[in-house]
Amino acid sequence: MSFFCLLWIPLFYLLRRSLVGGGSSGGVWALLLGSITAIIQFFLGDLVNPGGFGFSRWLFGFIDIVSLTVLIPVIICFLMLLFRGFSGDADFANFALLWLIPVGALRALSWSSLNDPILLILVPLLWAALAVGISFFINWMTESFRWYIAIVSILCILILPLAAATSYWAFFSHQTFLGFVLLIVTFIPLVISLVLRRG
Repeated sequence: MSFFCLLWIPLFYLLRRSLVGGGSSGGVWALLLGSITAIIQFFLGDLVNPGGFGFSRWLFGFIDIVSLTVLIPVIICFLMLLFRGFSGDADFANFALLWLIPVGALRALSWSSLNDPILLILVPLLWAALAVGISFFINWMTESFRWYIAIVSILCILILPLAAATSYWAFFSHQTFLGFVLLIVTFIPLVISLVLRRG
């Protein structure tokens, strides 16, 4: 399971690049900043005390485990694009996936002793789904700008991180059916983006 956590993101990145393509601008920055972030988090530890099975566990999943881990590179990519930090077009998904490669490597190292499939298998799956899903809705909103598309895209961008964190929480709380439903919901934009070969 540790190997899955280590290898899933880079393998998925290569698979997606072979199917969809996408800009490579900012790739070095993504790997560098992702490595720095991973090292800082490794030494600082968790920001939220997870407690038991309640809201603190969900917040722990959102901030320390699943959602914020992906939202940070997406926001950084947006800011770099805004301030012309890229030489060409930015691909939010590629940037986030590259950022997550060193993060996944250090998480595989720190989580390997726990041998927990939720951390070592579910979480990397959710990372990939969030990175591609959020990118899909950003691209849909910017490429086909209509007020209703913008509203739907913004709502989905807000809902996806919440659904991913709740999926983690549900599996941890032994609510397997809810966890699988939310995992599928989180993966739908990823599947659509690969089928349409955009985002």
